[in-house]
Amino acid sequence: MTGASGSPRLYGELAPWWPLISPVEVYEEDAATTRELFGLAPRPVREVLELGSGGGHLARHLRDTFTLTLVDLSPEMLAVSREVNPGTEHLAGDMRELRLGREFDAVLVHDAVDYMTTAADLAATFRTAWAHLRPGGVAVFFPDHVADTYEPVTDCGGSDAPDGSGVRYLEWSLPPEPGATSVRTDYSFTLRAADGSVRLVHEAHHTGLFPVARWQEWLAEAGFAVTTVTEQGGAERTLFVALRPPV
Repeated sequence: MTGASGSPRLYGELAPWWPLISPVEVYEEDAATTRELFGLAPRPVREVLELGSGGGHLARHLRDTFTLTLVDLSPEMLAVSREVNPGTEHLAGDMRELRLGREFDAVLVHDAVDYMTTAADLAATFRTAWAHLRPGGVAVFFPDHVADTYEPVTDCGGSDAPDGSGVRYLEWSLPPEPGATSVRTDYSFTLRAADGSVRLVHEAHHTGLFPVARWQEWLAEAGFAVTTVTEQGGAERTLFVALRPPV
């Protein structure tokens, strides 16, 4: 179930709960990885455009190192991010269509790229990244999964606030349909308000699922020189580093 606009309720009416659903500290390791991958760029990285910046929790770990411009489709998530990252530029926009008429040293797309569920969506995002990069710049993409290594998972989490409010969630992903370019994940949220009242919310999210070879192909078609980085650990994850060649 999604909101009236067709977008997930998680990023709309439930956005104020985001700091408890996915706390800032969860993003510390990905921020360290981001800095490392930015170091692969031929030019120094100072100005960064983040597409699909969400609640700004990754940006919170990067804002002291880089000058950030944060772009997201959800006004509710941007409102959360403004609280987390005061003084940082926030803009509403769609990563498939955005054209700011400005260039940056790096473009960052974290797991919001998962919501690109068609080849056209993903290719459009790559063109947006290219359009906003200076020569010698780098675009880094953090998909949660690729088709080559995807496995359904069940996970849970959540946290509590000092005022007594809290969230617990269950995440349950399903096997993809044969030939599908997307996969379904069901989420159940138990939300406890500060007054002790509790409500339950369920919704299904559909996220993209593409082979590494297609990612590489479409990034190359956009003009990038592509490198993949495989992270080991709890779940294997493939990241994409796309360099815009220097002039």
